[in-house]
Parts: sequence; C-alpha cells; structure tokens
Amino acid sequence: MTQIVTVRPARPDDAPFAVPLIQETIGHIGLILTGAASEAEAEGVMLEFFVRSGNRLSFQNVWIAQTSSEALGLLLGYAGADSGALDEPFREHLRGRNLPSDFLSEGLPGEWYLDTLAVTEAAREHGVGARLLREAAAQASANGLERVGLLVEHGNRAARLYEREGFKVAGERTLGGHVYDHMVRPAQNTAQ
Repeated sequence: MTQIVTVRPARPDDAPFAVPLIQETIGHIGLILTGAASEAEAEGVMLEFFVRSGNRLSFQNVWIAQTSSEALGLLLGYAGADSGALDEPFREHLRGRNLPSDFLSEGLPGEWYLDTLAVTEAAREHGVGARLLREAAAQASANGLERVGLLVEHGNRAARLYEREGFKVAGERTLGGHVYDHMVRPAQNTAQ
C-alpha cells in the first residue's frame, strides 16, 4: 500500500462502512448485544445505535483509517470505566424485547478498552492494524489512562499483531461461552 494512511474520528454517515465490519469482527458478541437471531438482523440494530451517542457502538467511539480514496479499517474504543454506562442502552434494548440483558461489560477501569479493531480484507497485512493500535495508545494517553486493554479470542491470529505491538496476556475472561485472553500494553509503548 503506497498511499498515506490517516486516522480520523468517525461520523454518523460512516455507518454503512463501519457497522458490517464491526459485526464481521465481533460475531457472536454482536448477536448477544442486539438480541438478534442473525448477523443481518444484528447489523440492522447496530446501524441504529451507531448514529446515536452514549453507547459502546456509537460513532463517537470509532476512528476510521483511510487513504485519500477509501476507508480501510476502524478502531472502536473507550475508557474501560465507562463500559457499564455504554452498555446500558443495549441492556435497555434487550429488556424491551424481553431478552436476557445480564451480559458482562468488557472494559475495565484504568484502561482504554479497545473494543474492536477491524481492517478490510484488501487492506490486511499493510500496517493498517498497527496504525490503528497506535491511535488506541494515543486515545488512552489523551484520556489520562496509562494502558490499553483488549480481549482476543483464543486462536485468533490477530493476537500475533497485538504481541508485536507490545501487548501481553494479563488474564482470561469468558464472554458468551467463549474464552478470551485479556491483553494489555502501556499507552506509551516501549516495544516499538
């Protein structure tokens, strides 16, 4: 990829690009959050949430990696201490559909939680993910947080990228019946 990659805050009109990429990346978690029976239904619910403020999937928590001509990927993240409040609109949505709303919030206090890192298939292996991880660290620092945390499902090949970028396994968590490594790195990465 020879073009310069920049990262900018998302806008509501980024929903058609961002939402399918988010759902593709989070899979079953998207079904749990939305109470949907299919990925298509989950995307429909997520489209509604993306354009609103005050929830974990809001455009306000998303940064878009792009060249001058196309979007390449995204970063979705927020202060871990805000996880519960950002999940409450989804819990309310689930209660309104008479569905279980007791899912575990993912972010932890003291960290900037990288909820979703997603890169289009065509842009993979071109440094876009690493660029977005640097943006996550910048967001952590800008929010006065000393570390970035994320969850990666066991067996996900993205764990290699995270390790190259200075993330270390700090524990394990189970969400929706799936086991994840909780990985963290300092906001000011010394591994680069």
